[in-house]
Amino acid sequence: MTITPEKLRQLLVPPGYVSEADFTAALSEAKDKNRDVEEVLIDKDLIKDEQLGEVIAEASGWTFMNLSQERIDDDIVRLIPELVAKSQGVAAIDRTAEGIRLAMVHPDNIETKHLIEKRLGEPVIPYYVTRRDLEIALDRYRPSLSDAFAGLLERAQATALSREQYDQLVVETVDLLLNYAYQNRASDIHLEPYAKEALCRFRIDGILHDVLHLPRDLFELILIRIKILSRLPTDEHRAAQDGRFQFKADQEGVDVRVSIVPVSHGENVVMRILSANSRQFGLSDLGLSDSDLEKVKRAIKKPHGMALVTGPTGSGKTTTVYAVLKILNTRGVNIATIEDPVEYDIEGVSQIQVNLKTNLTFAKGLRSIVRQDPDIIMVGEIRDEETAGIAVNSAMTGHLVLSTLHANDAATTLPRLLDMGIEPFLLASTVNVAIAQRLVRKICSACRASYILTNEEKKLIAAEPSLNECIRKKTKNLSSLRLYRGPGCKVCGRTGYQGRIGIFEVLEMNENIRPLIIERASSDVIMAAARRQGMTTMLEDGVVKVLNGITTLTEVIRVTKE
Repeated sequence: MTITPEKLRQLLVPPGYVSEADFTAALSEAKDKNRDVEEVLIDKDLIKDEQLGEVIAEASGWTFMNLSQERIDDDIVRLIPELVAKSQGVAAIDRTAEGIRLAMVHPDNIETKHLIEKRLGEPVIPYYVTRRDLEIALDRYRPSLSDAFAGLLERAQATALSREQYDQLVVETVDLLLNYAYQNRASDIHLEPYAKEALCRFRIDGILHDVLHLPRDLFELILIRIKILSRLPTDEHRAAQDGRFQFKADQEGVDVRVSIVPVSHGENVVMRILSANSRQFGLSDLGLSDSDLEKVKRAIKKPHGMALVTGPTGSGKTTTVYAVLKILNTRGVNIATIEDPVEYDIEGVSQIQVNLKTNLTFAKGLRSIVRQDPDIIMVGEIRDEETAGIAVNSAMTGHLVLSTLHANDAATTLPRLLDMGIEPFLLASTVNVAIAQRLVRKICSACRASYILTNEEKKLIAAEPSLNECIRKKTKNLSSLRLYRGPGCKVCGRTGYQGRIGIFEVLEMNENIRPLIIERASSDVIMAAARRQGMTTMLEDGVVKVLNGITTLTEVIRVTKE
């Protein structure tokens, strides 16, 4: 059963999942860009992938399967060859007494169903999954990085390689590292030289993991290969160097930012993987609660003013700003950005790269942008008084300005801008919303298990008054409190975690907050006023996610403790 755009309109618009105007705009964009309307609806954060899948499954009479909540048997997955699984959009999940549970993008494809039954020699039970969700199962076909690398080394040692063949081995090793980093959603690759060997580490979900030990001589050749790709001088070993290059993965052009720094045992390499796929998040996917999501949507729908995202480095600020831009990016508006660096290309948006060599700073770039007749301006970061002043004036003169700022919490954002010389009355009339956030690791859904709160955790809670208060609001009896954790499995690399999610506090500007800004009230006074009006703090949001089994208590304490 093919879901046509008009059939999809009937499924989504009358029940109120998507408005008529939003669906029509998404359909128009899908035709212009030759994409499926389902993809556009999800990218624009108009509906979640899982929710859309459930609606389609119910209308088609199929049983819906959410693979992120399934325990997938690796041995069963590999019963179907990888090429067949990818080309037919199927994955064997596990075996039951009735047969093999089969995830299918098209469960009505009888020919594929019979082909799989014939190959496996037993009946299959089809379930509908979305194409995005199917990628979770298809990841199981990959061997581990260490196994794949061992295969390369074994091949090299089996025969005497010519110089050309050895060069090819180096090329394959670099490609292997890049592709495994991409597939594991690593943000960075670290190559660290030591006296006798080199260590390769991936930063996944904010934590560095040792993944591979490299022979020292091979590391030196890998370093040269990376310099060649980045168009950096290969004979320079005593100065820091920065470059970038691009590689292909899953039909996507992935940008890599390279930093090379001389250290005691050679040169240290860090490669930042800038994958657009890693930013395929809508606001609702980031972890915002329903009430906070509504506050943010109200703020960004205003034609002018400022929406600020705050937090330390690595807290996901840029991802949140990009998610907002994705919603606002329509043909009817002109969006311009000034960034350092431009990490992801956004089609239809004018993006300017800060360049200190040509004296193109945030402030100077922002001055130029204002003369380009923009409707929406995104400033990568407000770092100084000049940038802050221009951004506020832009918000005053009919522009919607999005930006990030370093501050500990939402309430501190406002005094921070006052310290940058912004007049209180200007700040009170321009800021629409301040969003503070941190990132916590999510418990691996494949091995998540519940347990009763331990004595150590009870002592930990008792030692943190604010944490104790948050938990006591949700439950009175700590002795029987049941939480969740991941003991570790193949899926999560034995860490117990997979992926990250944000914990947020959203301070919406209103008539009660504005007078406090004009009076130059402290962040504590502003925070107290916001909480009286129902604002949820990051710690409270984190506790809710702990009690719902999304993350662990130790994770929330780790990222919120100052």
